[in-house]
Amino acid sequence: MDAFTVSATIAAPRERVFEYLADIANHAEFSDHYLTHWHLLREDSRGAGAGARFRIRAPLNRFAWGDMTIAESSPPHRIVMKGRSGKYNRVRMLGIYTLDPGPAGTTRVQYTFETDPPLPSDRLREALGGRAWMRWQLARAMRRLRAILEEDAHRGARPTVAAR
Repeated sequence: MDAFTVSATIAAPRERVFEYLADIANHAEFSDHYLTHWHLLREDSRGAGAGARFRIRAPLNRFAWGDMTIAESSPPHRIVMKGRSGKYNRVRMLGIYTLDPGPAGTTRVQYTFETDPPLPSDRLREALGGRAWMRWQLARAMRRLRAILEEDAHRGARPTVAAR
């Protein structure tokens, strides 16, 4: 799937937003409406190497498990996450958070997401609504992220470490 970007302006300092996003355990709080059954892949959920496994609750999704790991963390500007999903984890995913300072102490958060489906059947699934569905879910996640950081509202549950 070609890359697309969703964004939000959050009334919080960039360093605070970065610290929140650099902890992968916090991602379950604002994306649990479409990513469920979160499990951390290690005890330390912050910084490069921290990852999580989750179930993607999408229509007609037979192979619903996926995982994401923080591959790069450049405070307070950028977080790069890499992962896989789909049958045999063959669909590569890439997500990039870019944080830019906004007016009056706000932060502009942009999340760019792309996948690399290797087979025609994977590409067809994305073409028949997978891309639009993912964009809609990520836009909702950005709205929830803003509500959590600005109002401390709409929080979901934090995940546990796998096998605990």
